[in-house]
Amino acid sequence: MALSFGVTVLPDPPYQRLVELMVLGEKHGFEYGWTYDSHVLWQDSFPILALAAEATTTMKFGHQVTNPGTRDPTVLASLYATLHDISDGRMVMGIGRGDSAVRYIGRQPVKVAEFERDLAMIKPFMNGEEVLWNEKELQLKWVRPELPEIEMWVAGYGPKALAVAGRVGDGVIIQLADPEIIQWIMGTARAAAEEGGRDPAALKCIVCAPSMVTDDIALAREETRWFPAMVSNHVKDLIDRYGTDGSVVPQALTDYVEARKFYDYNDHSRVGAAHGAFVTDEICDRFSVLGNIDQVTAKLRELEAIGVDHYSVYLMTHSQEETLAAYGEHIIPKFKGVTA
Repeated sequence: MALSFGVTVLPDPPYQRLVELMVLGEKHGFEYGWTYDSHVLWQDSFPILALAAEATTTMKFGHQVTNPGTRDPTVLASLYATLHDISDGRMVMGIGRGDSAVRYIGRQPVKVAEFERDLAMIKPFMNGEEVLWNEKELQLKWVRPELPEIEMWVAGYGPKALAVAGRVGDGVIIQLADPEIIQWIMGTARAAAEEGGRDPAALKCIVCAPSMVTDDIALAREETRWFPAMVSNHVKDLIDRYGTDGSVVPQALTDYVEARKFYDYNDHSRVGAAHGAFVTDEICDRFSVLGNIDQVTAKLRELEAIGVDHYSVYLMTHSQEETLAAYGEHIIPKFKGVTA
């Protein structure tokens, strides 16, 4: 299968901006449109996705990522099933234990055991199957059976969350573009899938990271330094649990966090965030997809070669239209075998 492409846009006001960028992304050949689900930092993304679905014809939509902590699992399933109806079958769920959405309101990510229990219910429930939940038999009887199944792609970094992805997910969402770490993550998830009696090869690999197509690599690094800092929130939790000796979590993922000083969620995923100052140029290059057309294409070919199925551009830079155009005109066609 050819590498598919998506674009992730913040649900920042004005809400029309997200819709505008999704329409433009579809025009440039992006197959998926993603957004965040952090309801206090930004506007609520569900109604905005409904507008984006109405303004497009082929693009699939979802979150990178939603979570079952700030939204009751039955509510979350119903929201996705409703959007699947509105979009005529164009939803894909991206879900994790929660980061900014829960931490910003003084809560912690959903515990792993509860996370797995939630996901095991949400997947069939949003697809119209009857489930047993809180000792009640429930079903979304209005789900249209002719629509394709809503896939569930699960985000995680640590062994326990990745095991959940392997046991109940259709794919693994990885928020970085470092090949070494990606292979460790997918190996961990696929081992759990196999132990659970599932086909490990069927588990999709979804990579999300910022990208800038430019000859000015220094500028690209400065505009995306916020991203490894964001990833460090999850890595810090892993370090607290597993340490940094590499016996459980690879040092390629943990070493760079040693220099981290602080994190301000008010600047979450923002260009120029002060908390990104500790991130080195090397980490910027490893975690994101930066450079001129040839360099970006080469990095994506490397990801494709290790089994990445989908790459989503985190469009949190200043050159949003330019990035979409560069991908649409020069990069996506190379992975489709056609001329744009």
